Amino acid sequence: MCIRHPRKKERNLLFWIKRTSAPKSINGSEISDHVIMYRSHSLCNTNHRSSTMATLLTLNPLNPQTHLLKSPNFRTCNPISNHRRLISTTSCKLTSKSPKDKTQNKVVVPDAAPSLSEENPNPPPPAAVDSRRKNTGGLFLKRLSKRVLSSLANLPLALAEMFTVAGLMALGTAIDQGEAPEYYFQKYPEDNPILGFFTWRWILTLGFDHMFSSPVFLGTLILLGASLMACTYTTQIPMVKVARRWSFLHSANTIRKLEFAESLPKASINDLGVVLSGAGYEVFMKGPSLYAFKGMAGRFAPIGVHLALLLIMSGGTLSATGSFRGSVTVPQGLNFVMGDVLGPNGFLSTPTEAFNTEVHVNRFSMDYYDSGEVSQFRTDLSLFDIDGKEVMRKTISVNDPLRYEGVTIYQTDWSISALQILKDGEGPFNLAVAPLTVNGDKKLYGSFLPIGNTGSPNVKGISMLLRDLQSVVLYDSEGKFAGVRRPNSKLPIEIDGTKIEIVDAIGSSGLDMKTDPGVPIVYAGFGALMLTTCISYLSHTQIWALQDGTTVVVGGKTNRAKIEFPEEMNRVLDRVPEIQEPSDVICG
Repeated sequence: MCIRHPRKKERNLLFWIKRTSAPKSINGSEISDHVIMYRSHSLCNTNHRSSTMATLLTLNPLNPQTHLLKSPNFRTCNPISNHRRLISTTSCKLTSKSPKDKTQNKVVVPDAAPSLSEENPNPPPPAAVDSRRKNTGGLFLKRLSKRVLSSLANLPLALAEMFTVAGLMALGTAIDQGEAPEYYFQKYPEDNPILGFFTWRWILTLGFDHMFSSPVFLGTLILLGASLMACTYTTQIPMVKVARRWSFLHSANTIRKLEFAESLPKASINDLGVVLSGAGYEVFMKGPSLYAFKGMAGRFAPIGVHLALLLIMSGGTLSATGSFRGSVTVPQGLNFVMGDVLGPNGFLSTPTEAFNTEVHVNRFSMDYYDSGEVSQFRTDLSLFDIDGKEVMRKTISVNDPLRYEGVTIYQTDWSISALQILKDGEGPFNLAVAPLTVNGDKKLYGSFLPIGNTGSPNVKGISMLLRDLQSVVLYDSEGKFAGVRRPNSKLPIEIDGTKIEIVDAIGSSGLDMKTDPGVPIVYAGFGALMLTTCISYLSHTQIWALQDGTTVVVGGKTNRAKIEFPEEMNRVLDRVPEIQEPSDVICG
C-alpha cells in the first residue's frame, strides 16, 4: 500500500506501509503489524544543509488513519542552482496490542519534534493502577535493599565494628567472668567507680559478667558479619565477575595504553601464545588477536577470606551460646555423672547422650621436682555407660585431656581430701583434711586427731599439716613439733602416748569439663583464613596481543606486584623467537 503526500514545490514526501506479518483480528476487525518507511526527497542548494524531518505517527487499529506532521525548518530550494539529492530512510515496527490494552501506540522517529498531546478516549482500567502500585512497591524495596547493602558495606563502619569487637574482648578478659553478683558488688563498688563511672551496675546490666554471650557482644558480631556479607555481595563478587569477563582487543592503540606495552618486530602471535602457555598463562587466540591470563585464584581469595572470618565468628558465637561447662573436685576412688556437673552456657545449649556417662577416679598421683615442688599431677579415669560397661579409660594430666563424644575433661587442679592412719595398731581410719589459709599461693592442708576425753569442751589432740602428698608434719597436743612421716613408710610415731602410722594421703583431682560445638568450626575458619590469605597475594595478570603485519603489539596489566610485572613480561618476551624473512635467509 502506498500513500503519496500531496506534491509541493519544496519537497516530495512518500510513506510506504508494508505488511510484515499475517493479519490478526481484534473484535472482528482485521489489523496487521507494519513497517513504516519514510523517505524525503529534497532539492537543495549546495550551500544549504538538509534538515532532519521529525514525524510522529499515532495509529489506532480500530480507526485506521494516517497523521502527517510537517517538518520544521524546511528551506525552499533554488531549482536553477546546482543541487544534489538527499535521501534519508527511517524504519520502525508497530505492533498492535489486544483491545484489553486500549492505550494508543506511539512511535517516535529519532530526532523527532515534540509529540502532540492527544486525548485518549479510553482511559486505562483500574488494574493498570494496581500494577503500577505493585511496581512502585517493588521498586521501593529494591532501592531500600540497595541502600542497606551500601551502608553495611561501608569500610569505616566495618572498621568501627572490628575495633568494637576487639575492645569488648579485651574488656571481657579484664573482667572476671562467671562470678556471683556479690563478687562484682565488692570489686566494683558504687562508692569507688573505675574511671569515675564504671561500677557493678554496668557489668550486670550489660551482661559483661558473661561477656562472650552478652547481647552487646553478639549483636556487634552479627553486625560485623552482615557487613562482611554485604561487602562480599556488592564488591568482591562483582570484581570477580568483571575479572572473568574478557574480550580480544582489536586496536593496537588500545593495547599501547595499558600499564605495560611493547612491540615485537618480526614476531608471530602464535609463538607468543606458546611462550605464554609455557609460563603458566591460559591462552586464547582468535585470528590476529590473543588474550592470556593467570592468577584468577587471587581474585577469589578475598571472598574466601570473608567466608573464613564468618566461619570464625559463627563458631565463636556457637561456642558462647551452645556449650556446657562445669568444674568438680573428686577424691580418689569416687565417681560422678557428667550431666550432674555440666551446666548450660547459653540459649542454644542442648544435652547429648554422653551426659549419662559415669566418670570414676581410679587414682590420683603427683610428680615432683628435685626441690620438692609439684611438677605434674595425673588422674586415672574410667568412663562407664548407662549399662555400667567401661567404654573408655585414660590417665589425664595438664595439657593432656580426655575427649569422649564431644565432652572434654581437663586436669586443672588438685587437693587433699583425707589422711588414712593406724591408731595404736587399729584401723585404718580416714581423717578429714581441710585447706588452711596462708599468705601467698602455697597450699597447706590440716587434720586433727583427738585424744583423751573427746567429750570435754577443751579437746586436745594431735595436729597434722601437709603441703602435698609427700610428707606429713605432726604436732603434739601442746602444739610442739613431734616429727615428720611419709605416707606408706610403715614407720609409726608415738605422740602423747598414742602410736600413729601414716598409711596414705588421699588426693582429690580437680577437673574442668566442657562441650564446645563451635571448636571445629573455628579451627576450620582459621585454616581457611590462613590459606586464602596466602592465595590473595597471587597476582591476577592479563595480557592482550595483536598481530599488526609482521609486528606483534603486546600489552598487559596486573592487580599486584606492579614493580615486578614489567620485569616478568620482559623475560617472557625475550623468549619469543624472531621471524626470519626470506631476504634475511638468503643474505645469511
